Amino acid sequence: MPSISRRNLLRAGVGFGAAGALGLPAGAGAQARTRPLRLGVLTDMTGFYSNIGGPGSVEAVRMAVEDFGGRVRDLKIEVLQGDHQNKPDVGSGIARRWIDEQGVGAILDVPTSSVALAVQALTREKGVVAIYGTAASESLTNEECSPTGIQYVYDTYSIAHVTAKATIADGGDTWFFVTADYAVGHALEKSVSEVVAASGGKILGAVRAPLGTVDFSSFLLQAQMSKAKIVAFASAGLDTVNAIKQAQEFGLVNGGQRLVGLLLFLSDIDALGLDAAQGSLFATSFYWDADEGSRAWSKRYFERMRRMPNDVQAGLYSATTHYLKGVQAAGPVGIDAVRWMTNNEVTDFFAKPGRIGRNGRLYKDMYLAEVKKPSESKGRWDCLKLVATSPAGQSFKSEADSKCKVRPI
Repeated sequence: MPSISRRNLLRAGVGFGAAGALGLPAGAGAQARTRPLRLGVLTDMTGFYSNIGGPGSVEAVRMAVEDFGGRVRDLKIEVLQGDHQNKPDVGSGIARRWIDEQGVGAILDVPTSSVALAVQALTREKGVVAIYGTAASESLTNEECSPTGIQYVYDTYSIAHVTAKATIADGGDTWFFVTADYAVGHALEKSVSEVVAASGGKILGAVRAPLGTVDFSSFLLQAQMSKAKIVAFASAGLDTVNAIKQAQEFGLVNGGQRLVGLLLFLSDIDALGLDAAQGSLFATSFYWDADEGSRAWSKRYFERMRRMPNDVQAGLYSATTHYLKGVQAAGPVGIDAVRWMTNNEVTDFFAKPGRIGRNGRLYKDMYLAEVKKPSESKGRWDCLKLVATSPAGQSFKSEADSKCKVRPI
């Protein structure tokens, strides 16, 4: 019998990226052609980042599937969820089982950059689509890019450029970092430090806080003693929430220092409360109250989750919809769907508009947000002021400057 290429198996609908691993016997084609298109939301369901992605990410993907009609190319769409516990081995293990045993065609969200990089290596090998919502590492669209990998919401480069440039322009030219001692914390500090230096600012110091730190007192004391105008938290999730809350208690803001959360989210502001978070600056790609379109979609999300969405959740809805359009137009083979996604503009309440570059980066406008004072807020979710817009071309590293060499799309 002549050999059958993996690509031809995929075009026949076998496994949507995992047919070779499944080893389907002769005669299994009819069953495989009716297999659902499965999307796996791989996220942190209970840990440090569960309020950023977690159940909210799963629900955003489900909303997109429902709004698409629940089917694509006459195939039922199913959404799976997995908790990677912020561990690369756990995350890659779940992803491998999904691909090899359940024929998952796309994996979405993937908080924690170390987990995302492990999943990137696996999906690159398997030819499966990976769409990153929460993962921030710029490496995903740079030296560790993949032909089927897409980083959709933000990255360390955009966070650094949007936040640092605007803050320095407003007089915040001396910085001190409280950095989470893991990959993305280090990447954020490095990226922001480069922008600060290039913009004429100075770094007065930095401290490393272990992931999951509860007591930040010693780190905040050093930040306070530095007299830096800006105290930047290169961390995310509960680490950032706890650090900012304790910084307010230590009197850093009352003493004239300004707090910058480099990976801060609407869900974090809600957890902190405006008393603790007021005046904090951070970069975001979406705010629910920005315009009529964002308000309309966010109201629907709120009816399901009883909380407003952050930029990760809005981005995952947009990404899922764009991916399903790609499958509808080009078929379920990962590279074909991604090629369609790259060659067609994203126009919706999230991107308005956006385009996916040949390095796998979604290029769209970013915003600098400032947390409102309690006296400025009209209600629980009325938290932010969008004080500056950063155009897509200035927010993200250009395709020409990317080290990505493996996307022949």
